[in-house]
Amino acid sequence: MRRKDREVTDFNKIVEIINKCEVIRIGLADGDFPYIVPLNFSYEVQGNHIDFYIHGAMAGRKYELLQKNMKCSFELDNPLKMDYLYDCHDITMRYESVMGTANIEFIKDEDKEAVMQEKILSRYKEASEFSWNKAALSRCAIVKISVIDIIAKVNPIKGSAD
Repeated sequence: MRRKDREVTDFNKIVEIINKCEVIRIGLADGDFPYIVPLNFSYEVQGNHIDFYIHGAMAGRKYELLQKNMKCSFELDNPLKMDYLYDCHDITMRYESVMGTANIEFIKDEDKEAVMQEKILSRYKEASEFSWNKAALSRCAIVKISVIDIIAKVNPIKGSAD
């Protein structure tokens, strides 16, 4: 990382950033170019390890690439604000971001309902209380993204805690 002054190494602070994010973007290998997909997500922390959970149709490009290569990169960010530094005629974006690499694991059919309810829907209060169509699980892939490496970077709003 070029800007070591913006690096976040405290694991709990990295988790705090993740908790503020609403979208995870996963990068999948697809020939000459990566395929990047924005997704809603949930996550679980065990000790100093993070697993993300996503879901989607068991068809299409994303599903095919997930099956083809059980590895991905990921990125989450929280843009804070564009900051105009009038005294030095500069502009900077204030943000928090997390990136890394991970292994992919498909959740087994017999575990899908529990993972959907306890891991994915539980992140969203309204969704956790919603009576959802469990029959749709037969057409749904639920994926655990198990973090291998993670790095975080912030450019905080001046005067805020890092």
